[in-house]
Amino acid sequence: MTLTQFIQNQVNIPVRGIESTLKLLTEDCTIPFISRYRKDQTGNLDELQIEQVDKLNRQYAEIIKRKETILKSIEEQEKLTPELKSKIDQSFDLQELEDLYLPYKKKKKTRADVARENGLEPLAKILMSQRDVDPEYIASQYLNAKVVNEDLALQGARDIIAEWINENICIRKNLRRLYQRTALMVSKGKDKEEDAQKYNQYFDWQEPLFRAPSHRILAMLRAENEGFIKISIDVEKEEALEIIENNVLKAHNDTTPHIQKAIADSFKRLLEPAISNEVLQEFKLKADKKAIEVFSDNLKQLLLGAPLGEKRILALDPGYKSGCKLVCLDEQGDLIYNETIYPHPPQNEWAMAQKKLRSLVNAYHIEAISIGNGTASRETENLVKKTGFDRDVQVFVVSEAGASVYSASKIAREEFPKYDVTVRGSVSIGRRLADPLAELVKIDPKSIGVGQYQHDVDQTLLKEELDKVVERSVNLVGVNLNTASKSLLSYVSGIGEKMAENIVAYRSENGAFESRTELKNVPRLGEKVFQQAAGFLRVREGKNPLDNSSVHPEAYKIVEKMSKDLALTVKDLIGNKEKIQLIEISKYKTETLGELTLKDILKELEKPGLDPRKSVKVLEFDPTIIKISDIKLGMILNGIVNNITAFGCFVDIGVKESGLVHISQLKEGFVSDVSSVVKLHQHVRVKVLEVDEQRKRIQLTMVF
Repeated sequence: MTLTQFIQNQVNIPVRGIESTLKLLTEDCTIPFISRYRKDQTGNLDELQIEQVDKLNRQYAEIIKRKETILKSIEEQEKLTPELKSKIDQSFDLQELEDLYLPYKKKKKTRADVARENGLEPLAKILMSQRDVDPEYIASQYLNAKVVNEDLALQGARDIIAEWINENICIRKNLRRLYQRTALMVSKGKDKEEDAQKYNQYFDWQEPLFRAPSHRILAMLRAENEGFIKISIDVEKEEALEIIENNVLKAHNDTTPHIQKAIADSFKRLLEPAISNEVLQEFKLKADKKAIEVFSDNLKQLLLGAPLGEKRILALDPGYKSGCKLVCLDEQGDLIYNETIYPHPPQNEWAMAQKKLRSLVNAYHIEAISIGNGTASRETENLVKKTGFDRDVQVFVVSEAGASVYSASKIAREEFPKYDVTVRGSVSIGRRLADPLAELVKIDPKSIGVGQYQHDVDQTLLKEELDKVVERSVNLVGVNLNTASKSLLSYVSGIGEKMAENIVAYRSENGAFESRTELKNVPRLGEKVFQQAAGFLRVREGKNPLDNSSVHPEAYKIVEKMSKDLALTVKDLIGNKEKIQLIEISKYKTETLGELTLKDILKELEKPGLDPRKSVKVLEFDPTIIKISDIKLGMILNGIVNNITAFGCFVDIGVKESGLVHISQLKEGFVSDVSSVVKLHQHVRVKVLEVDEQRKRIQLTMVF
């Protein structure tokens, strides 16, 4: 099977698109670049389709490499038959390849190995042939110093037969199907201590594995890892034995009881533990992928959250005894002032704090105030809103999840070497209001607080997917070349961490970039990197107006020709919808620029550098709700969705604890996908169903 055939068997993508994408990938083109600037070659494949091709390309390479290893190993053992080689060559299923390799795999000495060393394999073959013989008599002919009686001889022969059964591909496949179709996930409580009570529903639990939702599988596995429950994957033993017997038993005579004993032993000792573990891992992987999918969708929405833009911001990290840390930031997010105020108990310096806020708002021409949503958040919001300012100031409450992680990170220390973690955390709270994407890329996505069991899933898969989400988001929005941090630049198509360092160093030494072309002066930034990155970087108020658009430099000459044909300058053409509509695409096609790319260029010329993100909105929480004890049953409150899971969404209603809207309470009727009803940052109205102050849990509904 060729690589193209392998990919086409698994995705519905035309051959031309697959082959073009593979060619571009081998030329070191990035996925964002291919999807944006090579649409005509790929047939307009989007990023997700190109990622699928790339992933399957790597899977194919992994399978080929594994085949080579298996063939070499079996060949070295001088056991590679033409038939076996053909089976391995024709298989492109890793599970099947491992089944084929199982009899030849190096492993610890087994009971069957001992029996072979004792010369009992011929006896096993006679029994397995199931001829009508006297087993006791035949066994008596294989006695020796280590096999002193017929029972030991027959036991050894059964051990060998049990291993043969375990290595039978057909049996393993059929048992897997049985487990996948009928297995029960059963759990029993091991520990009834207080810490285990959060898992008490699993102390005596069972359900069909194939029906178990991903979040429950992950919750149960976490409980087992913490030692509170024991999980088993069970099938009907009689049905499993029947599957094996149908594959093994050929006759009914005196050998049959020995074959049946070997079957029972093989299932209990070898097949059941292996297959149940395999199938559990298979469903765990599915649960991991679902959890990662939910997390990725949340992360994308968070990264693409509405930016306030280049405004002067006063940011507050609220607190009681330690005070409220405040910082003032300029339009570029640079720190220009920091201080601590103490409006809350035990100091209660309310009037002094208000005086300071008024003074700073005036002195630094503050346009917006950003308040972290942690401890003392509502009290601080109340303070700010009751402070009379001489100018119009918007007040926002923002998530501070991950701010403490950022403040202690290497990135934060490099950005603010002279300030402590409290100041750095406050800066992060302010910057994430101005531009969530630019700030959140500095934080490990797992620490942002929008996941579901993110610490329990396959960490390699999680990192790979989250990195893709960040890369997609950064390249979708585009990056200001003259203000972007090293962290943000590192996610731009083709750049990476080291090149981002070089760009920032060049910018520090030479001042702001005046054009995209100037990028070529950055050390080690060659033509290939420039090609992959340039279209995603923006130079505002540069020499060439196209440098502040998503038009790629390779298309500049075409745009210049368009404007010349219309007797306009490029600057006058940009944004001139009436003139742009007069352009006939067919006149400007080239070998590299086809109709799809040219349409994108015209669309960009109409609204160059348009930010795909929405505008930020202020949410007014109920002023009477400050803490969980203020919440009463039946209250209808404003809230903002701050996390989405497979089983519902969490809503910030203005207290420290977010409330859960279960999937069944999102709307009237059945809901299969939470994200089809709500999105992160969505403003919602919710009704309180239940409040548990002791466990700090709030149940909400959107159906009322």
